[in-house]
Amino acid sequence: MNQDGEHQADEPGIPEIIVSNGRDVTLTDSEGAYSLPVFDNMTVMVSKPSGYRVPLDENNVPQFSYIHKPEGTPTQLRYGGIAPTGPLPDSIDFPLTRSEESNSFSCVVMGDTQPYSNTEIGYVRDTVVKDLLAQDLSSSRCMILLGDVMGDDLSLLPRFMNVMGAVGLPQYYIHGNHDYDFDATSDEDSADSWRYIYGPNYFSFQIGDVFFVVLDNVVYPCGEADAGSGGREACTRADADPTYNGRIPEQQMTWLENTLEYVPQDNLVVVMHHIPLVSFIDSNSGRHQTDNANELYKLLEGRPALSLSGHTHTYEILSTGESFRGWQEQVGVSRLPFDHIVGGAPSGNWWQGDFSFDGIPMAFTRGGTPQGYLMIHFDQADYRVDFYASNQPQQRKMALSFNTPAFRSWFETLWKWQDDRGPGTEEIPPLTVNDLEDLKLFTPDELAEGVYLTANVWSGERNTEVSVSIDNGAPQAMTRTQPGEGEDILAGPEYADPFSVPRQLTIGRYAYQSTSGDPRAQGFEIWQGSRFGPVAPQGIASWGIANSSTHLWRWPLPSDLPMGSHVASVTVKDRYGREFVERIPFEVRAERPFRYWNDELWKG
Repeated sequence: MNQDGEHQADEPGIPEIIVSNGRDVTLTDSEGAYSLPVFDNMTVMVSKPSGYRVPLDENNVPQFSYIHKPEGTPTQLRYGGIAPTGPLPDSIDFPLTRSEESNSFSCVVMGDTQPYSNTEIGYVRDTVVKDLLAQDLSSSRCMILLGDVMGDDLSLLPRFMNVMGAVGLPQYYIHGNHDYDFDATSDEDSADSWRYIYGPNYFSFQIGDVFFVVLDNVVYPCGEADAGSGGREACTRADADPTYNGRIPEQQMTWLENTLEYVPQDNLVVVMHHIPLVSFIDSNSGRHQTDNANELYKLLEGRPALSLSGHTHTYEILSTGESFRGWQEQVGVSRLPFDHIVGGAPSGNWWQGDFSFDGIPMAFTRGGTPQGYLMIHFDQADYRVDFYASNQPQQRKMALSFNTPAFRSWFETLWKWQDDRGPGTEEIPPLTVNDLEDLKLFTPDELAEGVYLTANVWSGERNTEVSVSIDNGAPQAMTRTQPGEGEDILAGPEYADPFSVPRQLTIGRYAYQSTSGDPRAQGFEIWQGSRFGPVAPQGIASWGIANSSTHLWRWPLPSDLPMGSHVASVTVKDRYGREFVERIPFEVRAERPFRYWNDELWKG
């Protein structure tokens, strides 16, 4: 009642609140008391109920748990781990305060922020934090980060939480494969520094009629239980470095099953985890999807549900009923029982790319989406998803371009060169973006060979309708490049995004050279201090190029378009009935005009 976080004799307990030790789950009795079995290395935690709030620290991080690890982390960890907690206190109390909550609310959601340095924390501050301070958050009740919150350096986490706390929303973080203790020797200890600095690596909370479940499906180091193909071979090779696999550990599955007994059947269950249950971009990889996804589907059967994940540095809305061939082969999933959203990445393609107008690396993701974040609007079991590109007008929802014969030839040559050598090579690329001819001007011969209008509709999915009108003519339906009907990924020049790819395959920042004497002020750094440059401008690693995307549509331009200027108007109608329109001008000329300054008339 006095909100000091301590239980006073005159303060009543609250009945029917979910409390857990991370395995067993119970409800508080009529006086707010509970009892749970005790075991070493457990996290006792309360599940925030609807209509209440838990305390927030100075960074707006919820406080709702107590670690019990009497002997502490058994080995010395680089980022500290958990110090011995000693014996349990007589009771573990969790303060809850009444708070009005509507069934209609929103949450900010984002994928991998992944700063590896203090410089990159500044990039996070100057993108999503800046964006959110300009956003209407009056109906927002939480901010969810879908893992890889950090880039391997957990000493940066306190500053990061403080920077993100400026948004003013409760911060719920998911544990990712760049957030664990790399020097841990067992999965039971690999989240210890995270648990000490941030909080539990799996938990639940409720807002309105939505029940949020946070899972840690990053198993590190993986072992015999993770044996399989698709990258999982390293889990059982004696000569391989320790690595991770996507799997929900048995204790978490038990905890979730026990928790769901107390969740009304009609509540929307939002399961949040770092590694996708399945994804498009990594559909042929086992390690980057979740081995026991079908077990989770069985637990959620008959309930309205939604999956949110990160990890892939793509933004994918995979809709109920969708299917890609690799899912069945790698993790035994045929078709999706409910929607899965892979939440993009504020770091984009790991903070690569040239600097934008705002001084931030222009790092388009692997599917051609710009850096940004989601706003998910909940209304009981219904939800609506909005994507906002960082440092862009809030109404911008797509990027238009043209896939031309010249683009396809340029892409194929430069992509193969980059793929053969890897990023940062000292060789001179055979082509740069300067060799790419105007993508909005075509000749009749090029039209006959095949020119496609492309629309990268960032929140597009199989229920999205996309059409184009040329010069105010009759609308024509555009075709999604990835049908999602059980086929394999369609990738390559025909399926690449000509808007983002040129910005990914020629990055001038490689060539930055300083004479200050500081060896680390050359080119640029990403990841764990990996340095790129100074060398000739070139592209990022070929596996990060947007040569396929679930949200790219195309339409072949007619070969008989008349000469002159034209305007293509693209209309997107999303599953919620909303329409968005973008226009792009283009030209048809009998031949390509000379590109450069014509000095013939200036010669004596």
